[in-house]
Parts: sequence; structure tokens; C-alpha cells
Amino acid sequence: MSVSSHTTNTTSATSSRPDNAHSTGVADSGRWSTRRIAMYALFVALAMATSFVEFPIIPGIQWLKYDPSGIVALIAGFAFGPAAAAIVSVLGFVPHLFMDPWGTLMAVLVALFLSVPAAIIYRRNRTRNGAIIGLIVGAVCALAVAIVGNLIVTPIYAHMTVAQVAALIVPALLPFNLLKFVIHGVVTFLIYKPITTLLDK
Repeated sequence: MSVSSHTTNTTSATSSRPDNAHSTGVADSGRWSTRRIAMYALFVALAMATSFVEFPIIPGIQWLKYDPSGIVALIAGFAFGPAAAAIVSVLGFVPHLFMDPWGTLMAVLVALFLSVPAAIIYRRNRTRNGAIIGLIVGAVCALAVAIVGNLIVTPIYAHMTVAQVAALIVPALLPFNLLKFVIHGVVTFLIYKPITTLLDK
């Protein structure tokens, strides 16, 4: 067998392997091309827009509102890597910085700890299992940050004691954030592959 024939067969076998089924070419290149910058800008704009779509998701807890901007950061991370996830997570909340700086800080931290770990894991294992593991790890990290962050930040601007915030963890903060990350994860898992495939074209 010739070397060229062996290389062709190896390449063909590699591309047909099941564990490459979810691999996309979007994140393969790290070059800051004009197209790449434009895509980053598009995701940032989408994150900004969706960050204003807020609504309660747990009955009786109207003051905790869900927004789908985290999904945008997750998809950006899956498509372009952890740097994109970080950029979208931070810049997507810039408009809120002037209206609610402390709340914005919390939102940015949660978005970062959700999307960046997920993107790192998926970058190393670009399969469905890699996506699931990344989403779970990201959700666990973000949940920890959300709880700890609320204990530290909320008393500063909400005129509450740490004890009062701690009393809200089980009845309010924990179920809200768990449901939030489940929604983020399910929606991201369902739509990220079609979107990244579209971006490859």
C-alpha cells in the first residue's frame, strides 16, 4: 500500500468515527479573521438583546427573573471556544452595568462560570457526551458562584443581612438557579449543533 493511499484511508476512517460526529469546524481555527470578529459581535448583540427578556419562572418568587442570555454565551462557547464564551458573557451585560451594577456583576460571574467551563470541556471532547458533561460541570460551577455570590453581594445593595440571604437559599435561590441552568442546558443541547453547523457554511 502506498503512503498516499494509507493517509487517505486513515483520514476517511477518522472522519467517520462516531466520536467525531458532533465535531464542527467553527472552532478549529483560532485566527481573528473578519468573519470571526463579526460572529463574536453577533453573539454579543444577541446576548444583550436576550438579557432584557426577563420573566419569573417559579411561582411566588417574582423578584428572581430568568433571562435566556446564558444560552447565547453557551452556544458561542461551543462554537468558538472558551474565549468567545467569556467575551459574550461579559459584554452581553454591559447595558445593565449603568442601571444595576451589583446585579450585573452577579449576572456576569454566573454566566462566566456556566459557559467557560462548558466550552473548555466541549473543546476537548466535541461529542454529545462532551456537551452534556460540559453543561453539567458548568451548571455546578455557576450554581456555586450564584449561591456564594448572593451571600456576599446581595447584602451590599439589597439592605439585607447575610443571615437573611442565607435563609433564602433553600426556598428561593437554589430552586430558581437549578431550574434556570436546566433550561439553559436543555435548550443549548437541542439547538447548538444546528447552529454551529449553519455557522460552518
